[in-house]
Amino acid sequence: MSLVVFVRGINVGGHRTFRPAAFAARWRDLDAVNIGAAGTFVIRHPVGAAWLRAEIRRRLPFVAEVMVCPGREIRRLVARDFFGGRPARRDLVRFVSVLARRPRSAPRLPMALPSRGRWVLQVLAREGRYVVGHHRRRMQAIGWLGRLDTLFGAPATTRSWNTMTAIAAALGNGAA
Repeated sequence: MSLVVFVRGINVGGHRTFRPAAFAARWRDLDAVNIGAAGTFVIRHPVGAAWLRAEIRRRLPFVAEVMVCPGREIRRLVARDFFGGRPARRDLVRFVSVLARRPRSAPRLPMALPSRGRWVLQVLAREGRYVVGHHRRRMQAIGWLGRLDTLFGAPATTRSWNTMTAIAAALGNGAA
C-alpha cells in the first residue's frame, strides 16, 4: 500500500527549513517522491505507517507533526467533486487540510470565515480527516486556516488542491 506523508509547518518564512528533495532522495529504496517544498512525500514501496512516521521524525532536524495517510484515501478524495463542477477561479485557492486524526466532533458545514462580512475562507466539506474548501488570495487566509486546528480539535496542515492532484498522479493507478 502506498502512503502519503504531510509534514506540518516546515519551510515557512525561513523557519524550520530543510530540503525535501534531498530528504526524499535518501528514501530511494522506498520509491519516495517529493511533491513541492512544503514537506509532502509519496512513498510507493509498501511499509508500515507507524514505522515511516517514526523514521521521518527521527531524521528531521527539528520536532514536527507528521501525518501519514493511505494513498487510496487521497485518490478517493481527489476523485470527488467538492467544487460543484465550477471551474477554478484565479482569485480563489482550493485547499485540503489534513488533520492529524479524525475529529470527534466538527462544526456544521459548509461554513464561511469570518462568519460576518465578506468571507476569506470557506470550508465546503469534511471527509474523515480531510477538510476541503477554498480561500481568497489574501494574507488573512493564513490566519483563518490556522483556526481549523481549533474548529476540528486536531492539528492540521494545508495543501493546495493542485498539490493533492499531483499526489494522486504520483500514486498512479495502482492499488495504493
